[in-house]
Amino acid sequence: MAALLVAGSFLGYSKPHRSSFTLQTGKGKSCRLFSSDYSRRKSRNREQSYYLYHYTPRVKMCASSTISASTTAPDSYDKSKRVWIWTESQQVMAAAVERGWNTFLFSSKQRQLASDWSSIAFIYPLFVEGGEVVDRDNKRVATIFEVSTPQELLQLLPEDAKAENFILDLLDWQVIPAENIVAAFQGSQKTVFAISKTPLEAQVFLEVLEHGLGGVIMKSEDVESILELKGYFDRRNEASNLLGLTKATVTQVQVAGMGDRVCVDLCSLMRPGEGLLVGSFARGLFLVHSECLESNYIASRPFRVNAGPVHAYVSVPGGKTCYLSELKAGKEVLVVDQKGQTRTAIVGRVKIETRSLILVEAKIHSDDQDPYSIFLQNAETVALVPPCQGSSLQQTSIPVTSLKVGDEILLRVQGGARHTGIEIQEFVVER
Repeated sequence: MAALLVAGSFLGYSKPHRSSFTLQTGKGKSCRLFSSDYSRRKSRNREQSYYLYHYTPRVKMCASSTISASTTAPDSYDKSKRVWIWTESQQVMAAAVERGWNTFLFSSKQRQLASDWSSIAFIYPLFVEGGEVVDRDNKRVATIFEVSTPQELLQLLPEDAKAENFILDLLDWQVIPAENIVAAFQGSQKTVFAISKTPLEAQVFLEVLEHGLGGVIMKSEDVESILELKGYFDRRNEASNLLGLTKATVTQVQVAGMGDRVCVDLCSLMRPGEGLLVGSFARGLFLVHSECLESNYIASRPFRVNAGPVHAYVSVPGGKTCYLSELKAGKEVLVVDQKGQTRTAIVGRVKIETRSLILVEAKIHSDDQDPYSIFLQNAETVALVPPCQGSSLQQTSIPVTSLKVGDEILLRVQGGARHTGIEIQEFVVER
């Protein structure tokens, strides 16, 4: 017996589905894998093919001014964007199927290859015929447009497509043409794909004008490209989830002396209630507020978090941590708000300067033996985030200069043992 992981999105399940497969020997002693429900699936493959292809939800390329990202959790990024794979490598195919991507493009001369792959994995093959993409029944599912000049781009209109999907092959510029397409197709029910040769190209297409194209076709013979693209989707999916934050009570506030503290300047603006998760121990990170609030003595800096000393941990995408001293321009960090909504942001600059520090300790329960702690610069612009107080107008920050024993703040409690920022199961004591 063997097990093959079949993507839940392709079968119609909400989660990945594991099926049992039996190894059978056919003519010529060739081996094939047959699932226990193979005959049942085979009999209804034709009627399902239309549903299976259309199952993955699509995102409309239009903006909404009434939805706030800070209060509304978006759908899974995996479900809002579509990924098709164009490859001749069976290793790439296997890696893609394992990660939930089952739609594959083949040239018109590769129908036998598509048939061979269909015998070992549950895939949905499409075939490139001239300027069109068709399914096994030669039904058109997409139209391909090569764009190499501004004039060709201007001729591309939503109502011109003979199928519900567009596939763009951008032969010259990429970013500006993709932005123009997103603008032209906003509100359209059609899905626009772009052919990408690298994960970075795919990321550009998926993010242009914030909303991005509806999908990408990853054309690659390299397994690493699939892994990197899935890693990108995992990071985006993490940002769509609510992070569990715990209420803790301040047990000590003490001036600690001088130290090298780190200001993290992001390439994104932060709103009241948002900040970074930082702490002396990975097992408990404090939500440190950004400098987005106005004051009489200094202008606000909504891109900055005065995060703490160089030794402190900071939360980064992928459930990992790194030291503040390791941050530099181009790295990603996890921005979290008062309700636990997360998003990723790129570090634009890091400033390390010697400043006076204050030690803050907190406990979740009064009888806890080991408190959680953080060092922060002793300044009025540095603050921690308190818990939400219902839906009414609430306090979003408490300056460390006003912090006192008994105040409530927010913590992210997690595993404390780390190896290169990755949580591991290991005995560890941190004090």
